[in-house]
Amino acid sequence: MPRSQAPRPKPMVIALSEAQAFVHRERNSGRRIVFTNGVFDVLHPGHVRYLRDARALGDLLIVGVNSDRSSRALGKAADRPINPDGERAEVLAALKSVDAVVVFDEDTPHAIITAIQPDVLVKGADWGEHAIVGRDVVEARGGKVVRIELATGYSTTAIVERIRAGV
Repeated sequence: MPRSQAPRPKPMVIALSEAQAFVHRERNSGRRIVFTNGVFDVLHPGHVRYLRDARALGDLLIVGVNSDRSSRALGKAADRPINPDGERAEVLAALKSVDAVVVFDEDTPHAIITAIQPDVLVKGADWGEHAIVGRDVVEARGGKVVRIELATGYSTTAIVERIRAGV
């Protein structure tokens, strides 16, 4: 059976240690591991398309989700994210394109990337090529970093502002 048609494990929210075991098992089965990360607060079609496109670059997609504390450390407002990290992770894990989700509390996903050693690291094209955390780790083991164009017209911040304005 071709890799793209191989049965996929059920999507799940897992700890980093479980992610390492999951990746080890799947890589030993010949699967290509893709990783991306973000806050993913108030999920919208732009997020869904981004994750679908990321998943298409390999056989399994693992998503790192910034914890609430980590999200605020990125400069989000004190009342953001709107949805708690556990709920954001649960929603992402339910998506067809996502195979596993790991919530992280650090300011960057470097520890996850170092631990799971993805074959492909994906970020939005709005990230500068050399500003992508974990690029060194992925490229050192022969993996690649891919920047995906973001769907225009979608923004969690704009959605939140419209809700607050009663629009």
